[in-house]
This record gives sequence, structure tokens and C-alpha cells, in this order.
Amino acid sequence: MDNKIKKEILDAFLVVMRPIVRILLRFGISYGGFAETVKTVFVDVASSDFGIRGRPTNISRVAVMTGLTRKEVKRLRDKIENGEEGITVKSTPMAQILHYWHAEDDFIDKNGRPATLSFSDGEFSFTELVRRFGGDVPPGAMRTELKRVGSVSEHPDGSLSVISRVVLQKGDTDNLVTGLVHCAYPLLSTIAANTDPNLTHEGYAQFSTYSLRIDEAQKKRLRRVSYDRLSEAAVSFDDLFMAYESLTAKTSSGGGGVDGPAVVVGLYYFEERDQHAKYKW
Repeated sequence: MDNKIKKEILDAFLVVMRPIVRILLRFGISYGGFAETVKTVFVDVASSDFGIRGRPTNISRVAVMTGLTRKEVKRLRDKIENGEEGITVKSTPMAQILHYWHAEDDFIDKNGRPATLSFSDGEFSFTELVRRFGGDVPPGAMRTELKRVGSVSEHPDGSLSVISRVVLQKGDTDNLVTGLVHCAYPLLSTIAANTDPNLTHEGYAQFSTYSLRIDEAQKKRLRRVSYDRLSEAAVSFDDLFMAYESLTAKTSSGGGGVDGPAVVVGLYYFEERDQHAKYKW
């Protein structure tokens, strides 16, 4: 590949890596720890994505592609095959409960909105909702947490109603990991797919807009307006996803949806605040 193109790509990663390095340093993660992770990904992707006739790339070819020694490639492949580099980041139980409270016929009213549920009385109670979709979290604990984050209100008779379908993660680490895996990863994967010369379909939606002419005094209001509009769009897409989940459940042989590869729509607002950023819009 042309050295000029390589430099342009690396220059772009010089920009992309700044927030990543900022996160790593904030949590006390050194270059050595991150470098081990990056080397592992280089070996994993080279092995799985660049094989011939569907077979994994052999160690020698991975070494040539990545610039690592054959010994290092073997060590990292053994590490991957032993499951040492696995990661599972799922939606929180609270988010799952709110999602299915909006989606499942048993827990919505005649207008398609989340029904007011008794805590434990009746066939379709809050307790039953948690039993189906809350993992091993006790219903009482789920009720307490949903009330604490302002997503659910409790009526005098003990019944529960949804007042917000948005749940923020409880801690900085939860927020960070979920944001990286559920937001940054899908966005970067979309960019990678859309710029793949071997792309065999029409590509994925990828849009953004920006301005350099908004006064600092107006940005607080702009943030609030953007938050409201993006929230509305997120709810709209969540409704759309739930409709397709319902179709999948009705057409699947078992009558219930089957987990498969993720489909994600991302929405975000961004202000450049890094005074030392290498990239100028």
C-alpha cells in the first residue's frame, strides 16, 4: 500500500487514540497493558479475517502481516484459544426489564404502552416480568433500583408504572465499558465495513453533522435540545426494533426470538474540548 495512504490512516488514528489513551491513564492502565491487548487483537483479526478458503491464517503468515515474531504469535493464539481474551458485556437487567415492559404483549396495555403492573398479584405481574427477563435479580431489589434511578413509580396500592425507559449505568466503570462496547465499537465497525473494498452490499447508514459557528453561550441550550431530540430518536428506533422482534418471535419455529448478531443504531452529541487535539475540523 502507498506510504502516503498509510500515513493518512495513522494520522487519523492519532486523533482517535487520544480519548482512548485518556481513559486508559485515568484508570491507571499503562502502555504495556494496552500494548498486550492490541497485539492480541492484531493476531486474532489476522488469523480469522485473512485466511485462505475459509481456514485460519497460519502462524507464519500472521507473523509477516503483523510484524510480530512467530513465537509471539503462537503465544497469543494459544491465549485466545484458551478463552483468556473473552469478553461479555450485556445490557443491564434494569434495561432489559424496561425494554420488555415496552415490548412483550403480556406487559403492555391495549394502546401498546407499558401497563401498570401489580407487584406480585395476577398472571402478568412485575414479579413475573422480572422472573422472565431479569436474570437472577429478586423482584424487590429490581423495584428498588428502578425507583432509585427514576424509571418507575410506585402507586399507593403497590402497583408500578414506567415513567422513563432510560437507565444510566450505576458507576463510571459500567458506563465506560458499556459505552465502548455498545457505542464506540459499533460505530468503528460501521466505518470499517463501509470502507471495505470487498463490501458486497450497499453499506450501512453513517451520518454526522457539525458546525464551527455556534457561540459558546448558546451551547448549553443546544446540548439540551440535542439531548431531547436524540432521546426521541432513540425511543423511536427502540420501538422499531421491538416491532421486528415481535415479527421474529411470531415466525420462528419455537415461537420465541433467538439471539443472533447485534443490530445497533447509534446517536450522539459531541463537542471538541481537547485543546491539544491534533485534528482541526
